[in-house]
Amino acid sequence: MRAVLIGASVALVIGLVGTRWFIGFVVRHGYGQFVRDDGPTSHHTKRGTPTMGGAVIIAGTVAGYALAHLVTWDAPTASGLLVLFLMVGLGLVGFLDDWTKISRQRSLGLRSWEKLLGQTLVAVIFAVLATKFSRGGITPASYHISFVRDTWINLAFHGTFLAVILFVIWANLMIAGTSNGVNLTDGLDGLATGASVMVFGAYVLISVWQFNQNCQFNFSAKCYNVRDPLDLAVVAACVMGACFGFLWWNASPAKIFMGDTGSLALGGALAGLAITTRTELLVVILGGLFVLETLSVMLQVGSFKLRGKRVLRMAPIHHHFELLGWEQITVTIRFWIIAGLCVAAGLAIFYAEWVVGGV
Repeated sequence: MRAVLIGASVALVIGLVGTRWFIGFVVRHGYGQFVRDDGPTSHHTKRGTPTMGGAVIIAGTVAGYALAHLVTWDAPTASGLLVLFLMVGLGLVGFLDDWTKISRQRSLGLRSWEKLLGQTLVAVIFAVLATKFSRGGITPASYHISFVRDTWINLAFHGTFLAVILFVIWANLMIAGTSNGVNLTDGLDGLATGASVMVFGAYVLISVWQFNQNCQFNFSAKCYNVRDPLDLAVVAACVMGACFGFLWWNASPAKIFMGDTGSLALGGALAGLAITTRTELLVVILGGLFVLETLSVMLQVGSFKLRGKRVLRMAPIHHHFELLGWEQITVTIRFWIIAGLCVAAGLAIFYAEWVVGGV
């Protein structure tokens, strides 16, 4: 448990102090945000705001994790390193996207296929490796589709080779969904960062609970078959702490944006934690705000293509409420409330499943 507290504290300090330094660095080099021309006119004042702040979140997370293990002298685990790999890998894809916008002086970054290729490459490597590194017969990821633990749905029903292919596809869908969900939510000052603090905080609680009720020490019917739950709690705590520190500067009016560097990285970490803690479907509830934002875009695009009409004034949905006349800070706080309710509902379901006996 010391590692959880140390990792979160170090990441928080780096997120808080490191972001202030990074703002000065970005301003000196003129790495400012480019705003989409078809967006709300109130956002035009944000043009030139420092971006790529997600690099500080990634650095804080990795440094917090490393120092937590150095101080406690515990070896890193396969599960923890794989989640960090997914976070850093997708963060690199996001960084290339942000850098393309800055270097070419435009609001569009990488081409869609380039971005998708990068995300897919990182996701495939993660998925394949997550089925390796067995310890006591348990690997970081499972071939079973999970909700609050593994369900009866088994991707290995036709043999291991096909199971790996099916799991890679499933993991790619999850990673694409969470990374793009956080990316779409990152449209208002502090919105995605604040929601991420809550969701990753929930994963700290879930992972610590799974450690206390792990089948390696607790042989009850309610125990959890998760390979490295305590180390996953360290990872989640580091991400939460880094986001908390970053939020100080990202809250309205934002002094810096996380950019795709941060949003893709956070989405990757979220998917990685969901897969390795066996809560793949529960993340849909915990990250309900991200799901809402994604569905609003799908609904808008689908309606326009099928009916030639838009359902919302603008997608994602937070822009719809802006165009209805809500202040940006009002939208952000109310969406934070929605995010908090989703996290509370997810934790309640997780705990209730354990109370009734793991069924």
